[in-house]
Amino acid sequence: MHRLVVWILSIFPLLAQLPPGVSPDLRFEVASVKLAHGDPYTFWVRPSAGYERYEAVNCPIRLMLQVAFRIRAEQIVGIPSWLESQRFDMQAKAEKPSTADELHVMLVNMLIDRMHLKYHREKKDMQMYALLVSKEGAKLSRRESAAGDTWVDLHGHNLQTKMQGINARMDFLAFRLGEELDRPVVDMTGLKGTYDFEVNYTRELPRNFPEGGKLNGEEPDTSGPTLFAAVKQQIGLELKAGKGPVDVVVIDHAEKLNEN
Repeated sequence: MHRLVVWILSIFPLLAQLPPGVSPDLRFEVASVKLAHGDPYTFWVRPSAGYERYEAVNCPIRLMLQVAFRIRAEQIVGIPSWLESQRFDMQAKAEKPSTADELHVMLVNMLIDRMHLKYHREKKDMQMYALLVSKEGAKLSRRESAAGDTWVDLHGHNLQTKMQGINARMDFLAFRLGEELDRPVVDMTGLKGTYDFEVNYTRELPRNFPEGGKLNGEEPDTSGPTLFAAVKQQIGLELKAGKGPVDVVVIDHAEKLNEN
């Protein structure tokens, strides 16, 4: 049986939310993109150490777009089928070590240049979770300065998971929460700036998990709090289910990726 391996770089903000000083015209110094022929169960898109090189392995364009715009799959509308079926390997190099925001701009511009990609943003009503400050108040460590790299990483064993944020905005946290849940999460906290935080929780068992089944040879460990409970107890925020306006990216035009 194949084991699905997915590594997604999730440090990128939406292009419209770039911090001051980041040019929207940045481009990789050089980028090579070729059709992939690897194991379809193993794929990733991420920067290499030092934030000067960026790579994707066996990656569909749709996933690159999700990473670039930091949204879930259902938030991309009008996408051609080939953007989901064709997979690519990419090696790209920036002119110098860059920030996460700068690499994001380079990735978007590469797709625009190579695919003649055209898109626009709009709001669409859909099932979502609103991320709110709880009645008890937020329990987050605010950074005095937003300078430096930002990330929200997941670490875990069995079902026990730690979500750790470093220098992260609340919309970034909302995106990462949405990746863990069944629908998008919209930041409605009103909290500005960047924060450090840690959330320890228990993931749900995979769908259709057999009774008496094991995870990598171990009994499932369901002893910890759910993600919903942990978010409220540990960082003073809460997730409220409902239906409301969610940002979507509408693909107006895209041509098959130009390999080189």
